[in-house]
Amino acid sequence: MYLTAEKKTEIFGKYGKSNTDTGSPEAQVALFSYRISHLTEHLRSNKKDYSTERSLKMLVGKRRRLLDYLKDVDIERYRSIIKELGIRK
Repeated sequence: MYLTAEKKTEIFGKYGKSNTDTGSPEAQVALFSYRISHLTEHLRSNKKDYSTERSLKMLVGKRRRLLDYLKDVDIERYRSIIKELGIRK
């Protein structure tokens, strides 16, 4: 499995407030970004996997909505997470 519990706690520890901080927008965006990069690599080798393609599009939309929320609430936190993850608008 590509996303183990240890990997999740590592992501939450790096981008969230603590290892158990699963609810902050920064931690969720970081987790979604990790999953998006994994699915993108999968689709490069499996071009006709349309269910994964749909899942990828839904994840990108979820991440976009979270980033829009974060931008409305606190622009500095938004800018920092965008810079850390290397996401472009």
